[in-house]
Amino acid sequence: MSKAIVIVESPAKVKTINKILGNKFKVVSSMGHLIDLPKSTLGVDVDNGFAPKFIVVRSKQRVLTQLKKDAKDAKEIYFATDPDREGEAIGWNLSQAIGEGKKIYRVTFQEITKEAVLKAFEHPRKFDTKKIDAQVARRILDRIVGYMISPILWKKVGSRLSAGRVQSVALRLIVERERAIRSFNPVEYWQIAADLQKKGSPDILAASLEKISGEKFELNSKDQTDGIVAEIKKEKFVVTNVSQREVKRNPSPPFITSTLQQEAFNKLKFNANKTMMFAQQLYEGIELGDGETTGLITYMRTDSVNISQEAITKVREFIKKSFGAQYLPEQPNVYKSKKSAQEAHEAIRPSDVTRRPQDVRKFLDDDQYKLYELIWNRFISCQMMPAIFQYKKVEITAGQFQFGAAGSTLIFDGCLKLVKDEEEEAASVDFSKYNKEDSLNLVDLKPTQHFTKPPPRYSDASLVKALEEDGIGRPSTYASIIQTVVLRNYVIRDKGYLGPTELGIKICDLLVEYFKKIMDIGFTAQMEESLDLVEEGDLKYPKLLAEFYIPFKEELDHAQENIVKTENFVDKVCPQCNRQMVIKWGRRGKFLSCSGFPECKFAQPFTTGIKCTEQNCTGELVERRSSRGTFYGCSRYPECKFVSKELPEVGSSSK
Repeated sequence: MSKAIVIVESPAKVKTINKILGNKFKVVSSMGHLIDLPKSTLGVDVDNGFAPKFIVVRSKQRVLTQLKKDAKDAKEIYFATDPDREGEAIGWNLSQAIGEGKKIYRVTFQEITKEAVLKAFEHPRKFDTKKIDAQVARRILDRIVGYMISPILWKKVGSRLSAGRVQSVALRLIVERERAIRSFNPVEYWQIAADLQKKGSPDILAASLEKISGEKFELNSKDQTDGIVAEIKKEKFVVTNVSQREVKRNPSPPFITSTLQQEAFNKLKFNANKTMMFAQQLYEGIELGDGETTGLITYMRTDSVNISQEAITKVREFIKKSFGAQYLPEQPNVYKSKKSAQEAHEAIRPSDVTRRPQDVRKFLDDDQYKLYELIWNRFISCQMMPAIFQYKKVEITAGQFQFGAAGSTLIFDGCLKLVKDEEEEAASVDFSKYNKEDSLNLVDLKPTQHFTKPPPRYSDASLVKALEEDGIGRPSTYASIIQTVVLRNYVIRDKGYLGPTELGIKICDLLVEYFKKIMDIGFTAQMEESLDLVEEGDLKYPKLLAEFYIPFKEELDHAQENIVKTENFVDKVCPQCNRQMVIKWGRRGKFLSCSGFPECKFAQPFTTGIKCTEQNCTGELVERRSSRGTFYGCSRYPECKFVSKELPEVGSSSK
């Protein structure tokens, strides 16, 4: 009897799922997308209902041939591709290619554990055509934008440049933030702090000036501040109030894709792509020493904070047993997903809460362990009692000047048992010795000068947060959005923060000028909502595409007619034909090209004008970029392998 075929996306899942299902099934991998739009043409008939032309990806022909052989004698095929829109579409396209005459089943699971996989195979379903339509619509939208705008960039700016529907809006956020930083004018302001001491006590009470005559104030100069300091020194300091109250710190929701990426950057300094790579490994399975490969976390592309009832029951039992009943709320903590979340999905959580990070430490590499620990801690803590702080404040009056000293003490750690953050916890201050009407002696008065700071550059974490808040992209796209703008050389990542390149700014400005809708944040967010409506069955995707394409085509035609390519000549001549050289743009940035191109194809790197400091080298330094940031190398590479993180001072030489 022939075995039923199970098709998963990743080869890493094959062994794990095969062991779970046993000998009645043969598990094989599609290696991701096998069928897609062609690379060489648009592949979309915009005049006939936006019909896509899907073909077999050339590099995957052998994989499809093998899948056909595997399925030839099978009567049943189970498609166990990922449980999101993309996974649904991958499975559907494959079913059309190899499923003729077979019984076709779709199975999905949020975690790769024996219990979850077997349960999914007990309840197979049909393909969700609405989810497939939403994914096809997204794919066509992205293809239309990319394939129709990019040729304009080639002609008007430089070769091999490209634009993307969502990536270009992310680029705009980064460029606008950079301009805000560059145009920022710092404003001077001053603060005044007092060191005070109660008679007979060795302790110093640090208090800050909060109000003058009951009103908030601004000190904008040294002269103004010095005048206030002189007046304060004449006054007597008296405690006018001592107050305290309990403050609760509620647990944070379990992770979704965006919050995992944000926290992994903030706590572990992982960029979004690195976070998703290790999360994928934890989801697909780790061999835990007993010959069994087990998925340690649930599916990591999700925007839902839902938790299954089964997982809630297990985590509550675990908390009570491991930490005590005082850490367990009477009812489970419930969190609300944002409006557009796919509620069928679960939050990111450990597949088995009893599998503590320290229990699997020896089976994980350092980065896998750090990410698993982050996910495990967050999930356990999300179902614990709130932490309780005792907040205390001492109010002090000196004439018309009101000072305050405040602090808090953790009196019950609750949800902070596993996720304590030293930076978030206020300093513990003992105010028990201070009472109303106490007189305090002034030990020191400290005026300090400050300047307002520009907004910071986006990090992977803060950009993902901004994209999510603006409704741009979805869980499966955040990491690829950032990776794409970096790989295109529109953005550089320097010490974890994202800044636009000169090319990125140039492309952004051109797109904003000629493609206002595509680059509009609100319009892009609206398109995401429309795609959700397609998935819900409330909107047909050809209608969505038509409403998008008509105004887009108008902008496209206008751009083709009006964008003028400018030649940036430099004071250098081509060594091959003596024509003047010009600055051109490519995917790696600026370079020098002969103005006689394509008759003369001479080109060279755009140098800094600073000579290489290596002895006997006549080359100039060129700005280069790698995954670690910007560096400078010799234009005569590989003959000269000089590299430097900084530009050498003019006139310096290598010893």
